[in-house]
Amino acid sequence: MFILKQLRRKKNINQTDLAKAIGVSLRTIQIYEKKDANIPIKNLTKIAQYFDVSIADLYSQESVNETEMDYGSDLKLEKGHSISKLGPGKYLVSTPLVLTEQYGPYSGQYLNKEFLRTLPRIGFVVDRVSVADYMAFETSNTSMDDGSLQGIPFKSVVLGKLIPLDKLQSHIKGNPDSASILVYRENVMCKAVGGFDKRNKTVICKSLNHSPEYADFEVKLGEIERFYTILAKQMAQI
Repeated sequence: MFILKQLRRKKNINQTDLAKAIGVSLRTIQIYEKKDANIPIKNLTKIAQYFDVSIADLYSQESVNETEMDYGSDLKLEKGHSISKLGPGKYLVSTPLVLTEQYGPYSGQYLNKEFLRTLPRIGFVVDRVSVADYMAFETSNTSMDDGSLQGIPFKSVVLGKLIPLDKLQSHIKGNPDSASILVYRENVMCKAVGGFDKRNKTVICKSLNHSPEYADFEVKLGEIERFYTILAKQMAQI
């Protein structure tokens, strides 16, 4: 992120100072200040807090300072999220973030704009967007962590795109075993959706982690309040 260098200069600190402030090595800061650096959400949050800006602000300022052109105009702003074009084939999706301790309140107030405004915000850079509703969620366990690149470790943050319930069956058919967020029965869970049982009208939920405690199970369609397909993730650890 080129913007980190400018924020450091504005605060009159060097790379060593920033490294100590967020608890990483000098070499790590040098990597973070490069273009398209992949910064874990844990450290990205620390950086944003240190400079007293939001994560979305970091990405927005990055686009202005790197290209000297303002791509920050909102393409869409409703129901809590916004989308800004950063450049050709690159968009910033800024959404409210539902932390694990907010699962219960969110499941009952996902349409409450005032509640959504109380949630922290986070930004994801993606290569394509569509007319949809977006939301970010923190994962609450290791059920989707199998150690692979596709795995979703504990405390990661994922970007979800809302799939209307009347289109859920066709979505599952076209995207078998896709990682998803299900909002149901005053709770939220992250699972791989393995299929749709027409006869019982249930969604088959699977885990990537094959530990016995994460056995497959089914959820009745009528119990699902919201369904998000996962588009991107930000890792919790280095």
